[in-house]
Amino acid sequence: MDKVVLKANKRAVTGKQVHAVRRAGQLPGVVYGRHTDPVAIVMDGREASRVLSQVSSSSLVTIQLDGKEFPALVREKQRNFIKGTLLHVDFLAVDMSERIRATVGIEFTGMSLAVKDFNAVLVTGMDKLEIECLPGDLPEKVTVDISTLNKIGDSIHVRDIVISEKIKVLTSIDDMIINATAPKVEEVVEAPVVEAEVVAGEPELAVERGKKEDELAEEGTGKKGEAKKGEEGAGKKGEAKKPEGRKVEEAGKK
Repeated sequence: MDKVVLKANKRAVTGKQVHAVRRAGQLPGVVYGRHTDPVAIVMDGREASRVLSQVSSSSLVTIQLDGKEFPALVREKQRNFIKGTLLHVDFLAVDMSERIRATVGIEFTGMSLAVKDFNAVLVTGMDKLEIECLPGDLPEKVTVDISTLNKIGDSIHVRDIVISEKIKVLTSIDDMIINATAPKVEEVVEAPVVEAEVVAGEPELAVERGKKEDELAEEGTGKKGEAKKGEEGAGKKGEAKKPEGRKVEEAGKK
């Protein structure tokens, strides 16, 4: 990446008065470091916002202040919560001859055959690495080629990264960066067997119910037959009374 330069001036205004600086189209900031006393600065708001939108926390920025150049890293960007505009920027001045620690982002490149041929799902374990090196050797990002993920279960660990010998990786070499996992299969819920047995058993219940109705009908017919026999019996009793009537008539004649 080309050298990034930001022009700045010392800022005398601090505290709540900084609002006036922002209204004037300027961006406040501060530069500090191990060998640099904290210095409050102000930059052109539009130009600084354009430049800083293209750099990361591991990008080296040169601050031009009072005829001097301060190589620095962007340590913090404060933004307006609603508008997203920059409110304040902290710069860490570094010594180009001293090794520094920094966090560098990971960028994935290539095509995974596990995804192409087996519909694998890539799960990332981390997206940043902690490294140590000279400011001049500090990379903007670390590139990881995922074309080595050929089948489900393959993974890439920190130890698999190819990186410059000038850079020392502080993150554990056993940490997993990315892994090809099997896709989730949706489970098919089958209808319970018990419900199927109940449905199949309904016709049998209907048959049994029909048999009971027929039996009741037959029993009813038998009772009617018994009633007729009773009527016949009653008729015979009437005939038995006739001889008694004759005896009465005969008694009258006498």
